[in-house]
Amino acid sequence: MYNEWSLDVFYKGMDDPALASDMAKLEKTVGEYKNAIATLSYDNVTKTLREIIDIKETITLLVRRLAGYFSLRRSANSSDSEVSAPQTKVQTLMAGLAKENTMFEAYVGKIEDLDAALDADEVLSQYKFYFGEIKEAVSHNMSDEAEDVFARMNISGGSSWGNLVTYVTSTLEVDYNGEKTTLPAIRGLAEHDDQAVRRAAYEAELASYAKIKDPVAFALNSIKAQVNTEAELRGYENPLAITLAQSRMKKETLDAMFEAMREYMPKFREYLKHKAKLLGHKNGLPWYDIFAPMGKADSHTFTAEEAHEYLVEHFGSFAPDLAEMVDEAFKNDWIDFYSRPGKSGGAFCSNLPFLKQSRILTNFSGSFGSVVTLAHELGHAYHGMMIQDHRPLNTGYTMPVAETASNFNELIIVNDAIAKSFGEEKVQLIESQIQDCTQIIVDIYSRFLFEDEVIRRRNKTFMFAKDLEEIMINAQKEAFGDALDPEYLHPYMWCCKSHYYRAGLSYYNFPYAFGGLFSRGLYAKFLEEGEDFLPKYRALLTATTVETVENVAGIAGIDLTDPTFWRKSLQLIADRIDEFIAETSK
Repeated sequence: MYNEWSLDVFYKGMDDPALASDMAKLEKTVGEYKNAIATLSYDNVTKTLREIIDIKETITLLVRRLAGYFSLRRSANSSDSEVSAPQTKVQTLMAGLAKENTMFEAYVGKIEDLDAALDADEVLSQYKFYFGEIKEAVSHNMSDEAEDVFARMNISGGSSWGNLVTYVTSTLEVDYNGEKTTLPAIRGLAEHDDQAVRRAAYEAELASYAKIKDPVAFALNSIKAQVNTEAELRGYENPLAITLAQSRMKKETLDAMFEAMREYMPKFREYLKHKAKLLGHKNGLPWYDIFAPMGKADSHTFTAEEAHEYLVEHFGSFAPDLAEMVDEAFKNDWIDFYSRPGKSGGAFCSNLPFLKQSRILTNFSGSFGSVVTLAHELGHAYHGMMIQDHRPLNTGYTMPVAETASNFNELIIVNDAIAKSFGEEKVQLIESQIQDCTQIIVDIYSRFLFEDEVIRRRNKTFMFAKDLEEIMINAQKEAFGDALDPEYLHPYMWCCKSHYYRAGLSYYNFPYAFGGLFSRGLYAKFLEEGEDFLPKYRALLTATTVETVENVAGIAGIDLTDPTFWRKSLQLIADRIDEFIAETSK
């Protein structure tokens, strides 16, 4: 306990007979699916749909167990060679179903009275939203043969390029103070209380990218070329249109959010310039001081055990079921805590609704920020708990709402801490919260601008590392304005952010802004409504897998296409910035 996660709930190891049995069952069921698709008939639509859904549910559960196990092992150890062959086998089996999946979607698209066919079966009736999305997506399908070829080529194309980036970044050795360290470790020094250490770490980090920037640049170019090709082949205007469709989100919602964000950029720049002044800088804040701690935090360093007690206590005052889940996560080894060579950097939560559990990877350092990170990832786990009773094909929520519960958790912890603090400790907590908001608003906006520019340019040209550096610097200047020192930006932010390297998921940046602002709007409603809000909150999270983003928000009475909602959330942050400036100007 309080060390590495346990994956025994999947399999006891690669030699577990259950793993071999599931692999064999997957192959068999894949064959059954292909046979069923080959004999599709409109004679009895309800019967046919139920047969296909039963098979698809079986395949889904097997793949989630097998692929989930392999992926989590590799996240904890990128050099885990045992999983490579079986992981590739599962990917190949699934890629081999692209043609059949397209045929099934085409079949569904031609059913005239789909609702009647679904209403005639208890299981199928639970999949109305699922089938509705299929109906909508059919118009963007390629031919059966093209879908098959595209899926197979992705294994050695976009997917492999993404695996390359994961490997080179997780194994990168950074030279620092005469020793070798990891990229996550050196990036963690950005929060060090000594400015000399922060600057040296920043310089060491930037220097280390020279070892990998060229292969990473080739990976980024290859992946973005693939997503551009896919958008064209599927008849989308651009990859952003694909992302919005995947997100179940209207362009009007994204535009409303960005409109409000741009209006509030001057307030964030005011905060950054004030922080620069406090730290003695005259030309704006250098990148290496963005995460510089302000004020004086409680010197206490959390052990994992103390983080366990702290989070259970604080969440208990909000929702007992959340506190109980957090307790289980710590006690039953859901969490992989500490940094080590070969382990992925950052943090994530993998929901396992078919097991009614989750797994959380973090690089816990003992700081209060590490505790907040745990709270964030446990929010994802709570979200997973809310959707675990859905049918197997109804458990996927989209990117924008993916950060709702996680950010809500953060607000519970940080706002409570701020309310109970005073003096220098209060300054530290407020600034830390503003710092996080600056990341999900301003920095995320710069990352969106970067990716958007790269995708557009990739239609015409190849971008070498120097080109990508220039695009990133320009994006940071547009988002941060004159708040940052132009001599100390971060030209390699594209190297260390894994979100750019997923061929099937572009623009994984704006959802962080959405989640941060959406959760603040929900938190404000919680403060207004108290316990009456909790049923709405749970219902909202449960609905995220079977509704559009706009309809999910409607459960709480929110219109996402109206910039007014986003302005209210941003004003909460602006008020914190004013509070911080006032506290540090005395």
